[in-house]
Amino acid sequence: MLSKRMIAVARGRALQSSKHLTPAAISRGWNIANVHARHAQFHSSRLLQAETVKVPQMAESISEGTLKSWTKQVGDTVSADEEVATIETDKIDVTVNAPMSGKIVKHLANEEDTVSVGQDLFVIEPGEAGESAAAPSEGEKSKDTSEPSDQQVDKKLPSAPTPGGDKTEGGRLPPGSKPEEKGESKKEDKVKKEEKPKKEEKKEKKEAAPRPAAGSRGETRVKMSRMRLRIAERLKESQNAAASLTTFNEIDMSSLMDMRKKYKDQVLKEHEVKLGFMSAFAKACTLALKEIPAANASIEGDEIVYRDYVDLSVAVATPKGLVTPVVRNAEGMGFIDIEKEISFLGKKARDGKLTLEDMAGGTFTISNGGVFGSLYGTPIINLPQAAVLGMHAIKEKPVVVNGQIVIRPIMVVALTYDHRLLDGREAVTFLVRVKEYIEDPRKMLLAP
Repeated sequence: MLSKRMIAVARGRALQSSKHLTPAAISRGWNIANVHARHAQFHSSRLLQAETVKVPQMAESISEGTLKSWTKQVGDTVSADEEVATIETDKIDVTVNAPMSGKIVKHLANEEDTVSVGQDLFVIEPGEAGESAAAPSEGEKSKDTSEPSDQQVDKKLPSAPTPGGDKTEGGRLPPGSKPEEKGESKKEDKVKKEEKPKKEEKKEKKEAAPRPAAGSRGETRVKMSRMRLRIAERLKESQNAAASLTTFNEIDMSSLMDMRKKYKDQVLKEHEVKLGFMSAFAKACTLALKEIPAANASIEGDEIVYRDYVDLSVAVATPKGLVTPVVRNAEGMGFIDIEKEISFLGKKARDGKLTLEDMAGGTFTISNGGVFGSLYGTPIINLPQAAVLGMHAIKEKPVVVNGQIVIRPIMVVALTYDHRLLDGREAVTFLVRVKEYIEDPRKMLLAP
């Protein structure tokens, strides 16, 4: 606004002083006024300097990502720390926030572009001036009416006069020139249309209409997200590297279901968390891993790494793909602590707020496909881990108990293990221990 006023004043003074001057003097004075106006505009623009925001540091192992979306568009105002863009990596989504309040002036990358750490991303104009310019159409209208008439920039001001100026007056054509006659072109178009042969019209009528295809045959191509590409790469790597083998067993869920039915309301009231089956299976696995340490180990080069702790990876399905947040030191937790941690990590996963620290590591994985109705399945090992436990849906089945056929709620469980680390005896023993702990949860209190 300041620069426009000064330009208007400079030009106005130049015009006022040009009444009694020669054309050459007028031109020279006009150029001097323009120099002063540009000088004033330069100084006023220095009051608010735009700042270029770069792609932030995401993690040590991540150097680039895909610009998934712009939350704020050019011209939008933002507050400090407000989200401006989202960058998708092969592990997590990273949000880019505004470093200050202001207005987004320019985007330096487009959506779906690959951006690197430290690359220029967008330009922001800081301060209140940037916020006030969010609605340029209304601002221009109010500015023209609020400024004094002698300081407004007249859009109809003539260009800089020259000694040999244009001899036309008010944009009128010189005498002898005539405007183009538009009527003649319209008449010619009509004549051409009427001259079309009638034979072509008859041929078009004779042509039969195309027969419509039965049903839709459309196709849609969608670019794979970085996370989906990484998941596919990791799963295929697991199949190629590990000597995978799966063993199955059936678990009678009667005792655990009775315990859950009896205490779930009390747990919800006292601890504000739902008592599910995951905490019992997690605790049973941590106890079984103490007995079978190879199931908690991993191969690094030509060495086997055994661990005296259990970092339990819990598979969580999200709209963007399968993620495995980690419950740290699960071996020292009880049912309630495990349920709270799983609930907390699951919510972060569904909200897309998991960090790399939440998913790093993990020594053993539990995947519960039963929540989606799966009856059987062979889970894939999450390398470099040695095994993964797959839970499935609970169904009532006839079973033999003490010589009698009874109906019991049965869950099929599967253990996929790396045969390079675990022999069949160890893998089957591990799954049998989990079965025993779940069918009689009181045994977990007696475990060493």
